[in-house]
Amino acid sequence: MQHKTLKPFPDDFFWGASTSAYQVEGAALEDGKGPSCQDVKEIPEGTSDLSVSVDHYHHYKEDIALMAEMGFKSYRFSISWTRILPNGTGEVNPKGIEFYNNLIDECLKYDIEPIVTMFHFDMPAALDERGSWSKHESIDWFAEFATVLFENFGDRVKYWLTINEQNMLTLVGPVIGTLHVPEGTTNLTKEIYQQNHHQLVAQAKAMQICHEMLPEAKIGPAPNISLVYAASSKPEDVLASQNFNAIRNWLYLDAAVYGVYNNLAWAYLEEQDAVPTVTEEDLAIMKAGKPDFIGFNYYNTATVEASDGSEAAGANGDQQSHLTFPGVAKSVDNPNLVKTEFGWEIDPIGFRGTVREMYSRYRLPLLVTENGLGAYDTLTEDGKIHDPYRIEYLRRHIEQIQLAITDGVDMMGYNPWSAIDLISTHEGIKKRYGFIYVDRDDFDLKTLKRYRKDSFFWYKKVIESNGQDLTD
Repeated sequence: MQHKTLKPFPDDFFWGASTSAYQVEGAALEDGKGPSCQDVKEIPEGTSDLSVSVDHYHHYKEDIALMAEMGFKSYRFSISWTRILPNGTGEVNPKGIEFYNNLIDECLKYDIEPIVTMFHFDMPAALDERGSWSKHESIDWFAEFATVLFENFGDRVKYWLTINEQNMLTLVGPVIGTLHVPEGTTNLTKEIYQQNHHQLVAQAKAMQICHEMLPEAKIGPAPNISLVYAASSKPEDVLASQNFNAIRNWLYLDAAVYGVYNNLAWAYLEEQDAVPTVTEEDLAIMKAGKPDFIGFNYYNTATVEASDGSEAAGANGDQQSHLTFPGVAKSVDNPNLVKTEFGWEIDPIGFRGTVREMYSRYRLPLLVTENGLGAYDTLTEDGKIHDPYRIEYLRRHIEQIQLAITDGVDMMGYNPWSAIDLISTHEGIKKRYGFIYVDRDDFDLKTLKRYRKDSFFWYKKVIESNGQDLTD
C-alpha cells in the first residue's frame, strides 16, 4: 500500500533503546548477587566472560546521563533475578533492591520512562540445579520474583515486560546457552516444549499479579517476532511458511494474548510426540493473563520452502531466522536481501510486514523492544566512531515504522538494541550494537571509557524531531 501523506509519530512515542542486565552490568557476583546460568555457562571460545561486561553497575549514572543527552523518552532494561533473589527464591538482597531503585530514580530524574524486562536469559543457577523451567513449580518461582519486583519498584515503573524472547529460549536454547536438560531425558523436543509451557503459564500469572497489585501499570510479552515468507508461489511453500509462522511466532502470541495454543503449532507437537502436560489450572491461568500491549524484538525475516523430511532439525549457528523443522519447513536464504557482516539478512520492509500482521491478528499496541545492527566498530585516534552503516540500518527501519503507523498500526515506541555496547551472547564485545562505544575488547578491559558514536548524534536529532529528520 502506497500513501500520499504519512501520519506523524505520536507525541508520546517512546524513543529510546534497550539492554539486558547480564550483558551490561558486570559486578557478576558483587554486593550479594547470586550466580545465574549466564555466570556458570561455558563461554563461546574467543569471547569475553560476563564478570565485568561494560560495568554499567558502576557507570549507570554516566550512562543514563548520556541517554538523556540523546533525548531518550524510555530505557528498556532487565532486572537480574539473582541480584534481587540470590538463590532464586527466599531471601531478598537489599543491595540489589538499592541498585535498581537508584537506576530507576536516575532514569526518572531525566524524564526517561523505565521499561523493565523481568526475565532476560538469566535463570538463577540455584534454580537450574532444582530443575529450572522443567519443573512445574518454576511458575511459582517466577511469580514470587514478579511479586518482589512489583512491591519494590511498582510505584515508579509503569511498563513491564515478562520474558524476553521466549521463542528463542525454546527454539535455539542450546545456542543461547540457557537450555537445562534433566538427566534421563529421552524426548528432547517434548522436554523443551514442557519448559516452554511452564514459561507461558508463568508469564500469564505474572500479568495477573501485575494487574492485581498495580492496576495503573501495563504489562506485555517480549518475543522475537519475524514474518516468514514462502520461498516461491508453490502452494507447498506457502503452507510451509504458514507452518513456520505458527511454530516460530503465533504459538507465543496466541498463548500470551488469547490464552490458547495455536492449532498448527499444537498439530506439530502432536506429530513430534511432544505435547506438554497441561493442567486445567494452567489453562485457567493462561486465559486470565491479559497483556496490555505486545513488546517484540525484530532483526530479520525468514524464508522457507517445503520440507521433504530429510534435513536435520535445528538452527544454523546463531541465525534466529535459519531454523529447520523436518517434515514442516526448511529455511533458505532470501536472494532479495543483503546481509550484515555477521551474516544476518537485513529486511526493513519485512519489519513493516511483521508489525502489520501482528496488529491485524492481535489489535494491541506494539512496542519495539529490540532492533539493531551488530557490526565491527573502530575507535579512531581522535576518539570518533564513524558508523554510517548503523545509521542507514536504523533509518530504514524507522521509515517503515512511520509507514506502518500510516497503515493504522498502533505503535508505542522504538527501543533498538542497544543503548550502549555490550557483550553479545555469541560474539562477545567485538559485535557492537550501541549508540555509545565502550573502550574494551574481549580480553582487555582497557579504560571502559564511553564515547559517542556518529549514530549517537544522529539518533539525538531523530528524537528531537520526533522521527521527522532522518538525514545524516
